[in-house]
Amino acid sequence: QLQLEESGGGLVQPGGSLRLSCAAPGFTLGSYGIGWFRQAPGKERDWVSCISGSGRTISYADSVKGRFTISRDNTRNTAYLQMNSLEPEDTAVYYCAANRLAICSRRISDMNYWGKGTLVTVSS
Repeated sequence: QLQLEESGGGLVQPGGSLRLSCAAPGFTLGSYGIGWFRQAPGKERDWVSCISGSGRTISYADSVKGRFTISRDNTRNTAYLQMNSLEPEDTAVYYCAANRLAICSRRISDMNYWGKGTLVTVSS
């Protein structure tokens, strides 16, 4: 059973940066597509970004395009979400998820495995 572990969340001021990591120790993460999702208090879980297993296909939600960068290092079995120019509206629990199809997908229903999430708070 693939287990995903997010890290890197925390409190940051508006305009600041954070880098989230999604690790899958002991698994060949390159066999899976990765998606990042977020859920703000009282709201639904929204898709943020995705990357295919090979890393060749990447996509972003309009709300983060130009500010966030998704990447992966399959040799380290880790995916990343670099978040720059953070805004208070980015405050949420961020989840990484993996799909066995190894595709870049924005659909929650495509995801087979989920991490427990890491909290990002953007506030002055």
